[in-house]
Amino acid sequence: MKRLWLAVFLAVPALATAEQIGEVATVFKWVGPNDKIVVEAFDDPKVEGVTCYLSRAKTGGVKGGLGLAEDRAEASIACRQVGAIRFKAELKDGEEVFKERTSLVFKSMQVVRFFDEKRNTLVYLVYSDRIIEGSPQNAVTAIPILPWK
Repeated sequence: MKRLWLAVFLAVPALATAEQIGEVATVFKWVGPNDKIVVEAFDDPKVEGVTCYLSRAKTGGVKGGLGLAEDRAEASIACRQVGAIRFKAELKDGEEVFKERTSLVFKSMQVVRFFDEKRNTLVYLVYSDRIIEGSPQNAVTAIPILPWK
């Protein structure tokens, strides 16, 4: 039984968890939390020396406070080299490195990574999708892999 749980655990991809850096209120709500923009940071779980910063809208009000509201699809991303870059495992193009639920069930925001071998650059793309229909809104950032001093 222990081996089964270990196999299940190893089969699930390791995704980054975000740390909230800050937030600003954008719409005042009389009841429940305000609508806001949150800024979160996460480290790429397979690439040491890379941190990504994601800003996104978070819906407030009663529904937002209860986790029932659907957040907007807009997001911005900036990834930076914060140390020597080292690959902890083999990278796959389009591999999901971060995912966060943006509605109760059907919608999520995710960050995927690509490696541009010709230019020796890591490329990160953030987008939102739903079970039925995603959004074409996206943002991209790139990190040229340079020696760290």
